[in-house]
Amino acid sequence: MKKKILQEWLQIVVGLIVFAFGVHLTIYANIGLAPWDCLGMGISYHTPLNYGLSMTTIAVVILLVDLYLHERIGYGTIIDALLTGNFIQMFNDVNPLSENNYIWLGMIILFIGLVFMALGMWIYMKAAQCCGPRDSLLIGLGKRMSRLPIGAVAFILWFVILIIGWLLGGPVGVGTLLSTFGAGAVMQFIYNLLRFDPREIVHKDVIEVSRLLLRR
Repeated sequence: MKKKILQEWLQIVVGLIVFAFGVHLTIYANIGLAPWDCLGMGISYHTPLNYGLSMTTIAVVILLVDLYLHERIGYGTIIDALLTGNFIQMFNDVNPLSENNYIWLGMIILFIGLVFMALGMWIYMKAAQCCGPRDSLLIGLGKRMSRLPIGAVAFILWFVILIIGWLLGGPVGVGTLLSTFGAGAVMQFIYNLLRFDPREIVHKDVIEVSRLLLRR
């Protein structure tokens, strides 16, 4: 069992690397960022933190909010919070290509990035060790705004985050709209091809996994 859990952690890391590469492509597309990335980039403009550390800080804060909201937290949630932003920053730093300045090329690059993000989430979620911090936050808010459809809750959350990011100077453009509203469609298309339904996964939280690790 311990070996299986360690394999799942490795799977989570691999999934996050694939996901991070996808996010990097959406940034490199240079046509506007998704709400959370816009916020992270905006924070990096006003603090000593680079984009990766800004996103890590945001994720840790959200993780604490998730705990306050009594949402289920898994080791996958923690690994996601600590590593994803830094993986994205790593890809940003090692990218040898010059800045993209063509909107149509940017749209193609962004679409490819969304595909990699969906594949990364597929790898990550199959480890069944709970959602990332932002997804847990959305679920927690959805429970407390139960009269609204979860899509409306997501839109309100993204809108607030985007406005804050924009006020901080984060890049907003056509890519923002494509990322915000296109990511779900790309994800559903990829998951249909893979015959994968994330709703069928039974997740293990930190307490459950810790008990398995401590079992002799």
